[in-house]
Amino acid sequence: MSTRRQALLSAYWFAVSAHWTAILVVLLPAQAQQMGGDAFKGRTLGLVLLAGALVSMLVAPIAGALSDRLRSRLGRRRPFLIIGTLGNMIALLGLAYLAKPQMLGLYILAFMAVEFFNNIATAPYSALIPDVVPAGQRGSASGWMGLMTMLGNFLGGIMGLLLGSIGGIAGAYWLLAAILLIGMLITVFSTEEPPPPPLPLPPFAWRPFLRSLLDPFKSRDFTWVFWTRFLMVMGTFIVQEFLIYYLDDVVGAPFRIFGLSMNEAAEAVSLAILALLIGAIISSLVAGVVSDRFGRKKIVYFSGALQAVVVTVFLFAHSYPLAIAMGVVFGLGYGAYISVDWALATDVLPSMDDYARDMGVWHVALTLPQVIGAPIAGVLLDLGQAYGPGVGLPTLGYTLLFSLALLFFILGTVFVSRIKRAR
Repeated sequence: MSTRRQALLSAYWFAVSAHWTAILVVLLPAQAQQMGGDAFKGRTLGLVLLAGALVSMLVAPIAGALSDRLRSRLGRRRPFLIIGTLGNMIALLGLAYLAKPQMLGLYILAFMAVEFFNNIATAPYSALIPDVVPAGQRGSASGWMGLMTMLGNFLGGIMGLLLGSIGGIAGAYWLLAAILLIGMLITVFSTEEPPPPPLPLPPFAWRPFLRSLLDPFKSRDFTWVFWTRFLMVMGTFIVQEFLIYYLDDVVGAPFRIFGLSMNEAAEAVSLAILALLIGAIISSLVAGVVSDRFGRKKIVYFSGALQAVVVTVFLFAHSYPLAIAMGVVFGLGYGAYISVDWALATDVLPSMDDYARDMGVWHVALTLPQVIGAPIAGVLLDLGQAYGPGVGLPTLGYTLLFSLALLFFILGTVFVSRIKRAR
């Protein structure tokens, strides 16, 4: 498969990554603070993420299973990609205009709609890559996926720096809708789906489908891949989602580096994300290709160690220049992990006929941390920050958060050794 085709195939990952990075790192935390205030921003953020992630967990496997069974002139995956993207774009406009304390319920519904339509698109799209990429090139294809993810993260990460010139938070949501549309069109028109398997799957039925969701876990290797991804995403999610609050409450304005001085945490977090992405872009494509030759697990060991080092530093040092430097180190580990994560999963998929269903189940390892981690982390942050000053620990909430992230990174790295079918 040519390099050009691999890059175009991953174009939608660029759009989705820009979409979620901007929302999760910049827009949603800022809006949660507007709606919940300083005292309840963590719990407000956790509540919104919990509602959305529950939708994602339910929709992803169903959308994947339905796409496995679809027969159309556009193929099995592309119709879901089109419908999901258009619905996602409309739902983004709800987030743009409903972020008011008295409209929290409507805002949560809008976020649930974003999750619903995004998973309608991305669960079948995740299966499109193993549909069209030869097994011997999955490491390099995963590297392209990782690189496009990092570039999308780059665009989403600088959204805080662009707010003043694109019409504020509402303008950012309009821009994200346009990016999703362009990414979808590139992928749909540049990718030719192969014919479906000659033997069709049985018609979709709820009871057999719900039972079948447990089938992938009959594979020991798939189970370990699922849980190691879950742990690594839990650690990454805690660092990423609460970074803007950490900079605001612990590091504090003004944020000075390289002769620049910023007073807003939204601007400071965008620069930190840029630093992370410098490291991630360096490692993403290289790690995918290297993993084809030397194995996926070694890359995961490397990435987990780097990310664990960074959160350890955050526990003891509260300097903005150091946070930027650690962002580069964290990015090296994050980019390496993202570039082999998908390839590691496809190496151990238990069923050749149920790619999309199994990838949808695997996708739950990305969304389940939001269901569990976001409410727990939000409560820990708010309670720790409320209780800590009284016992001489003014940043106790963040100490709890980063200690939890460190534990997840260590466990997620160590348990990769239990995967036997992948190198």
